[in-house]
Amino acid sequence: MESRMSQPEISRMKQPPLVPLGTLIGRELRNEKVEKPTVKYGQAALAKKGEDYFLIKPDCQRVPGNPSTCFSVFAIFDGHNGISAAIFAKENLLNNVLSAIPQEASREEWLQALPRALVAGFVKTDIEFQQKGETSGTTVTFVVIDGWTVTVASVGDSRCILDTQGGVVSLLTVDHRLEENAEERERVTASGGEVGRLNVFGGNEVGPLRCWPGGLCLSRSIGDTDVGEFIVPIPHVKQVKLSNAGGRLIIASDGIWDALSSDMAAQSCRGLPADLAAKLVVKEALRSRGLKDDTTCLVVDIIPYDHPVLPPTPRKKQTFLNSLFGKKSQNSTGKGSSKLSAVGVVEELFEEGSAMLAERLGKDFPLDSNSGLFKCAICQADQQPSEGLSVNSGPFFSPSSRPWEGPFLCATCRRKKDAMEGKRPSRPTITA
Repeated sequence: MESRMSQPEISRMKQPPLVPLGTLIGRELRNEKVEKPTVKYGQAALAKKGEDYFLIKPDCQRVPGNPSTCFSVFAIFDGHNGISAAIFAKENLLNNVLSAIPQEASREEWLQALPRALVAGFVKTDIEFQQKGETSGTTVTFVVIDGWTVTVASVGDSRCILDTQGGVVSLLTVDHRLEENAEERERVTASGGEVGRLNVFGGNEVGPLRCWPGGLCLSRSIGDTDVGEFIVPIPHVKQVKLSNAGGRLIIASDGIWDALSSDMAAQSCRGLPADLAAKLVVKEALRSRGLKDDTTCLVVDIIPYDHPVLPPTPRKKQTFLNSLFGKKSQNSTGKGSSKLSAVGVVEELFEEGSAMLAERLGKDFPLDSNSGLFKCAICQADQQPSEGLSVNSGPFFSPSSRPWEGPFLCATCRRKKDAMEGKRPSRPTITA
């Protein structure tokens, strides 16, 4: 016959062994440090035209006054046709992104909302700059680091790469150059632009592919008021989570990438602290190509709290076992972007590069339930229900278009959306 244990005996078995309070506090502090890596960074630049700008903000807070909600922002702005757009984006983009995230969001909700907020912030910054009537433009590569999660948004051809302890270098951005990006060429021509090279005397075509009007080599940027609105500010966004081994980001303008491949840039500075690494990447680009363009580089190391510098990456190739791990995001729709899914030290959380605003904002955008008003998903302005236009409402209302579903856009942002999609003629050229 089975012997039965009494209730007190069962209770005693279930209780874990007692641990001194000091040990528990020590564990808690260590866990907090493990969860929050140290971010170290360096910057270096050589100016040719003086149109590169950068932003370094390592001490932002999701909840003002609460240091445990700290995150970091690093960005490169490579201006063209003047410096106004680069300066404006540097001064306004971060605030425009943060204003599109609900104030009461938890950290997890904040990170999930960030890709959509980046799209809204980029578009809002572009609308605000274009209202100034100036004609310059800028590329943007904008990096947000919260713990081990890295989110990168980019338009143009400034680039961000990730170098991990596995020795694999991954591209976290997509270049929006018409010469290399066939998908963007098709989008520009479908929206009413023309793509071709410069014609010179004798009918010869020279130089890289450009879009007309305007003659820009890029298909996405902030600003560029004097070209067609098929040059859009909607960024490619990628979000990844590193393991607690960390990694190194190299964020740089095309003055670096026209001279060095991603692998060359990473290999040139491995084993060095971030400040020296940035200087060495710029030096290597100068040695390789000479100073033909503004050349700006940020190196950002995301490392365990008790490591002064990233350990040198082993030169050997990935082993078969290493390649078995890693998780591919279900949301990932980017094409040919990287080797991340084969690397055990990086988890892809999100990737989207579509230039269609309705696809990027989604249908579950939060409404302002307190005021009874709709908020514009881009500029955050309050709208009366009768004024707000859903991004799902086309010129002809039909049951399939679901015009009552959010997100909602104000009239100004709706006009911007339609123009970017070629649904109305581009505005007349503004001359300086």
